Amino acid sequence: MSINQIPDQDLASRLDQIENKLEDISTRDKSIQLPIDVRGLQRDDDEIDLRGLWIVVWQGKWIVIAITFIFSIASIIYSLSLPNIYRSETLLAPAEENSGGGLNGLAGQFGGLAGLAGVSLGGGSNKTSLAIEVLKSREFITKFIERNDLLVPLMAANGWDQGRNELKIDPNIYDVEEKKWARESGPTRDGKPSMQEAYKRFIQILSVEQEETPPFVRVGIEFYSPYLGKEWVDKIVGDINKEMKARDVAEANESIQYLSDQLEKTSIAELQTVFYELIEEQYKTVMFAAVREQYVFKTIDAPIVPELKARPKRALICVLGVMLGGALSIIYLLMRYFYFSPYDKAAVSE
Repeated sequence: MSINQIPDQDLASRLDQIENKLEDISTRDKSIQLPIDVRGLQRDDDEIDLRGLWIVVWQGKWIVIAITFIFSIASIIYSLSLPNIYRSETLLAPAEENSGGGLNGLAGQFGGLAGLAGVSLGGGSNKTSLAIEVLKSREFITKFIERNDLLVPLMAANGWDQGRNELKIDPNIYDVEEKKWARESGPTRDGKPSMQEAYKRFIQILSVEQEETPPFVRVGIEFYSPYLGKEWVDKIVGDINKEMKARDVAEANESIQYLSDQLEKTSIAELQTVFYELIEEQYKTVMFAAVREQYVFKTIDAPIVPELKARPKRALICVLGVMLGGALSIIYLLMRYFYFSPYDKAAVSE
């Protein structure tokens, strides 16, 4: 059958079918094309071109070397500018209790009767934990600074002269010749640091660590001068023993006075027995404090003048400086390659 014999309607239908097939083929051809990146170049997204990245870094090796060198020199200069800090510490053990049974034994024996008289026979708080909290308290440290005249070395020192064994004082903070504070800003009119500032500074250099098993306590001080650090550790341990002893003696004397008054007021034989026992325990506390110098803490390992610095770790600072310089230089090269430079695929693939 010739084309002239095909009806016009069938011919139009067949032409439409051919046109639709051509459009489908064109659509499939477009869908299989590779994605085009922002620079107009075809790239397979399923592949990471590590070789290309290595070539980018290798082409910019002198930039990496220069930036790393600058960072290494800067880290060396910075580490050498830091003053040496020495750590002096002591190892302490809680002192033994002055009585085997003590008030705990009386609580089991006379707790009910003592409660009638308003007297508490509880075992009391942990002296070691209490002493640690007192040692770190604002009141105790403030008195310690004032008693030992530590304000100038604590707030104005910026180093230690090993040859002359004396602290280096910052002239912008304290004038040694005129013996007055030289800093302009501060909570006081004359520039003298307040006790709140001194407490914050001292608590930064002081460390008190309690070990659970066995119950040891480490007290350390990090300071420019190893001699002053050792001296301050000795003094602070002695002062906390004296402070806790004075508190217990004062409390025992008050208890003796109170119990003596209650003893005179009661005629009950059982309560009188309780009061006599309690008064006896309080007298034991007073006598125990009088004969024992290391009242709360016993020194297991006395502090010494350290010969080696605790910080700064200059080698570590230099290594970190080199690593930081190398990392930043590589990041700079990759950012410049991907965001600021034209993408030369031919150069990378060669």
